[in-house]
Amino acid sequence: MTLVIARTREELAAARDSFGTIALVPTMGALHEGHRSLIRRARGLANTVAVSIFVNPLQFGPGEDLDRYPRTFPEDLAICAEEGVGLIFAPTVETMYPENGDGGVTVSSGEMGTVVEGVTRPGHFDGVLTVVLKLFNLIRPDIAVFGEKDAQQLAMIRRMVTDLNVPVWIDGCPTVREEDGLALSSRNRYLSSAERVTALSLSLALRMGATASPDGPAKILSAARVVLEEAAETEPPLELDYVVLVDPTTFHEVGEEHVGPAVLAVAGRVGSTHLIDNMPLYLAPAPSTES
Repeated sequence: MTLVIARTREELAAARDSFGTIALVPTMGALHEGHRSLIRRARGLANTVAVSIFVNPLQFGPGEDLDRYPRTFPEDLAICAEEGVGLIFAPTVETMYPENGDGGVTVSSGEMGTVVEGVTRPGHFDGVLTVVLKLFNLIRPDIAVFGEKDAQQLAMIRRMVTDLNVPVWIDGCPTVREEDGLALSSRNRYLSSAERVTALSLSLALRMGATASPDGPAKILSAARVVLEEAAETEPPLELDYVVLVDPTTFHEVGEEHVGPAVLAVAGRVGSTHLIDNMPLYLAPAPSTES
């Protein structure tokens, strides 16, 4: 299959109908092994894999890393070619937002966009949902594949397609990690060697929390916090944003009596780099004490 690269809406429209079913992998570029896993997952779900490469300004807040976010299009193109991608949509900001972001209509993420990561990055999820809906309308995929590392984002996109009746099936792909446990992220390339060691505290906290899952939410959070408090005293330190145990569909924090699926989510800053991670858990009912 010949790889088609579309940069404008017109080029995309001309190419779109030449494909059958499409599985879309939305990205901001700087592709890594995690993205490869999404592409491979998508390849088994549709006739054609489409990858969008667009650094979306609407999801960056003031003082965030929009200007320095890694842009590696030649390398991204090579990865897509190796993985059998059929269509790349790589628009400019002007193509995606002809109104230049001034007064344009956007998607509201609602109350769910104001909790957990939404507290740290107000307005972030409005920007995410707006660009995802635009991509869905332009590319018209049958399926879209997202990584579970961005668990709140995935939950909100699923909520959006349900609430707004968007005819796209959303598929989640498990988090891909380095051998030492660090979740793959395009932002990892910002980390110095010392900062990377500190960043490992995020995945370690999740693993320690998971070991305490038979003892309930309070013990899970306590075990994770021990690791994170130690990391706050290292050099360079981890500046913790949050560690929470939440319902995977609403991202509301669960109570001590919660039974069933949950997500242990953590985020913090190492140096100037904001990192997130999470681990899905299942909390079983407490064993009966009746004889």
